Amino acid sequence: MTAKRRMTPEDLYRMSWVNDPVVSPASGAIAYVHKTVNEKKDGYRTHIRLFPAGADRDIPFTAGETDGAPAWSPDGQQLAFLRKKDDKPQVWTMPASGGEARPVTDLKYGVSAFKWSPDSKMLLVRSEVADAAQESGEEESQEQGGKDKLPEEKIYNRIRYKADGAGLWNGRRSHLHLVDLAAEETKQLTDGEFDVQSFAWSPDGTRIAYSASTASEAFPDPDFRLTNDVFVAEASGSNARQITDGSLSIGTIAFTPDGRHILLLASDLSCGFATLSKIHLVPLAGGESRMLFPDMDIQLGHAAVSDMRAGAGTPPLFSRDGQSVYLQLSQDGGVYIGRFALDGSSYELVVSGEREVYQFALTPEENIVFAAADSLQPGDLFLYSSDNGREKQLTECNKELWDELDLSKPEVFTFRTSDGWSIQGWIMKPVDFREGSKVPAVLEIHGGPQAMYAHTFMHEFQLLAAAGYAVFYTNPRGGHGYGQVHVNTVRGDYGGRDYQDLMEAVDYVLNTYDYVDGSRLGVTGGSYGGFMTNWIVGHTDRFQAAVTQRSISNWISFYGVSDIGYTFTHDQIWGNPWDDLEKLWKHSPLAYVKNVNTPLLILHGEQDLRCPIEQGEQLFIALKKLGRKTQLIRFPGADHNLSRSGHPHLRVRRLSHIVRWFEEHIER
Repeated sequence: MTAKRRMTPEDLYRMSWVNDPVVSPASGAIAYVHKTVNEKKDGYRTHIRLFPAGADRDIPFTAGETDGAPAWSPDGQQLAFLRKKDDKPQVWTMPASGGEARPVTDLKYGVSAFKWSPDSKMLLVRSEVADAAQESGEEESQEQGGKDKLPEEKIYNRIRYKADGAGLWNGRRSHLHLVDLAAEETKQLTDGEFDVQSFAWSPDGTRIAYSASTASEAFPDPDFRLTNDVFVAEASGSNARQITDGSLSIGTIAFTPDGRHILLLASDLSCGFATLSKIHLVPLAGGESRMLFPDMDIQLGHAAVSDMRAGAGTPPLFSRDGQSVYLQLSQDGGVYIGRFALDGSSYELVVSGEREVYQFALTPEENIVFAAADSLQPGDLFLYSSDNGREKQLTECNKELWDELDLSKPEVFTFRTSDGWSIQGWIMKPVDFREGSKVPAVLEIHGGPQAMYAHTFMHEFQLLAAAGYAVFYTNPRGGHGYGQVHVNTVRGDYGGRDYQDLMEAVDYVLNTYDYVDGSRLGVTGGSYGGFMTNWIVGHTDRFQAAVTQRSISNWISFYGVSDIGYTFTHDQIWGNPWDDLEKLWKHSPLAYVKNVNTPLLILHGEQDLRCPIEQGEQLFIALKKLGRKTQLIRFPGADHNLSRSGHPHLRVRRLSHIVRWFEEHIER
């Protein structure tokens, strides 16, 4: 038997991921997206695989390089998906029996999302639209193209002129189009100075609904709104009417099966961005909307942190009898699937356990196909039987690689803070740990802060364990999974009780696990976790090394340079630079930079617009000027999601630098 080896950063190149399971309503066949790093290691390849009904093995179904977002037609005769055509994502369809895929859209700016009509004859697609002046300018620019083309200035009049991942605003808006598949005709349905967000078909196909943030009497400029509304129109796009009152921040929307209500997952922002999402039912015939389960102290949706995926979640799916809705929920370090009665009478967990259920689908029999990860694997497909509650694993997409690896299994712990609060955490022993030995340890801090660590796989943590470190991580106040009070506590108190929770977590670990050497500690985190890493090294010398990733160091400049700075800073720190300069500076790690003695590695993506690289640069320059031990590593072309979905080579280099810095600065 071959001895197992420790995980390496380069193992990322051999990993596979499963996403977006969908089930044919006719045959029960399961399609899903299979993702790998491409052969050149400069990107990813995605194609669709298929479990035919009743089959134990899957087969390749599409052969593209960028196939994703599969969706079965309601009659089960076709599978639609997104694939690039002339470098733009378009909708393609393929017969359920297999064969050649064909493009059915040819929109100038591609398709970002689509949905089948209930009769399987049309598609509702979302695509960007340019105004006439921009169209004319683009055509003129193309005609004048060539080496002699002069650079052009970019003029912006809106405050939301950039977004992490998307970059600078291109001047276009996202609107709905109707694609008639038989006639091969496309018609634009919505228009105006707004972007369509979530959208849905009515069960009878006569109406559509969509959410958007539009101008109102209270907000003449919708860019300043934190709420949005739902509009319902005829399938032709005509007679659109607003059915919500502008008081909610609305995520996903769906028609109920009887077509009488729109179901919303939304928050009333009563606790700002920390407000838990709730289920709302809005009657189409008029009247008051109704919140279901108002006393439920659980975050609906997916709130888990992982370095295996940048986004996760599944929209509401309804039971066959139309009386219940299936939703994800994030609770106590897990992401589960729950079934909620639409009359508000009851709800129950259907799929739970120590894991992260990141997507799911329903079969015609109302069994559940779900994609889930746990602390020792990054994600596979499973089938839950509603008849007997049993589960069957459908894929083992990383079996060959995993058979080679020796991994560390996290141990869950809970401790009481000095003010009596219950905090959940995990600790991982180093790989090849020897009883009786003393080992260095690294504290990991999640981002958000309105997110949570979960029972899920983290490549970064396994690498540190492979390098000989114990790894521990917790969900201190400010994160999801533990109710409204827990998640709201950090607002206005960054560096206060959250910092205390983390330091008391360190104390708990040192007092409970005698193998952890308190003289050899490291700390790291990204985004909010990067802020907290910066804060920690400015307030204590108990760590021998630190790595700050995509961090915040200065709330004063963050306000104006981040794509969300002017909303997030006000919501989380309760201030702005012209009225509350002292408050913003008080909560800025840069204000305490003279206290930093810990060697600090600064990792930052050059195209990060969420926490722009100037945040890392300010910290680096200050530390260098003060003669402290530091290093700045810039990742070209990388945005805020580098660690989760960025360039594979840069993801590997990032992981290597984290381990390298701790090895250089923590005594072994």
